[in-house]
Amino acid sequence: MSFDWKEYFELAKFLKNKQTSNFGLEASLRCAVSRSYYAAFCYARNYASDPQRFPSNQRFKPCNCPKDHRLLRLHFQKLGRIDPKMVNVATALDDLRQRRNDCDYEDVVYNPADIFKDATVDVKSVFNTLI
Repeated sequence: MSFDWKEYFELAKFLKNKQTSNFGLEASLRCAVSRSYYAAFCYARNYASDPQRFPSNQRFKPCNCPKDHRLLRLHFQKLGRIDPKMVNVATALDDLRQRRNDCDYEDVVYNPADIFKDATVDVKSVFNTLI
């Protein structure tokens, strides 16, 4: 059975308020933002490329390499010429990716709780659009 990428978003929501003596709230929020991105990205990738699980039959061909992140966004932008809501998917994925990059690579991130709130809106938008 294939992994349900929406579970990463459930994990993200679980992590958002966790802190222990081993790690602080900021680490949890950063991880939650990262998992949120991958939940949306992998769900959208499968939606666009796996006709057995999703009837969309969009014929996206992932190469299973880093450039898939950019190629998937371009794929949804092109679909936006036919279905404008697909541009919103591309935009949400791009915003999520930027937030994830900030949380995963930057030493200083301001307002990680707000970043997670914004990420939550984008993830839900991707999921709701790609039903």
